[in-house]
Amino acid sequence: QVQLVESGGGLVQAGGSLRLSCEASESIFSRRHVGWFRQAPGKERESVAHISWRGDTYYADSVKGRFTISRDNAKNTVFLEMISLKPEDTAVYYCAARKLGATMETRESAYEYWGRGTQVTVSS
Repeated sequence: QVQLVESGGGLVQAGGSLRLSCEASESIFSRRHVGWFRQAPGKERESVAHISWRGDTYYADSVKGRFTISRDNAKNTVFLEMISLKPEDTAVYYCAARKLGATMETRESAYEYWGRGTQVTVSS
C-alpha cells in the first residue's frame, strides 16, 4: 500500500504561483501513473493534470499553459507547478496514483491510492 503526502499549498494572490509536491512512501513510485485532482467547495472533484511513468502528461483545459506536472523519480515525488493562479483555482488539491501495470487514466475512479490533500486558496 503506497502512502502519498501532499504539501506546498497555501494562500496566494491572483496571478501568483505555488508548487505542490506529492511524496510517496515507496521506491517504485516511478513506475506508477500519477494524477492531481482538485475539489472546490460545493463542487465535485475534478481532474487537473496527470503524468505517466514514462513522463507523458495530460492537462485539463482549464489549467493548460498555467500548470506543469513533473516527477523526480530519485525523490519519489511528483510536482505540480502552478502559475498565473486565478480565484477559481481555489480548491483542495489531491495527489493520486494508479496500481502498477495500469494504464494512464484521467478518471478519478481509476486511481487506487490517494493523499489527504492540500488547500490552495487564491485571493482576488
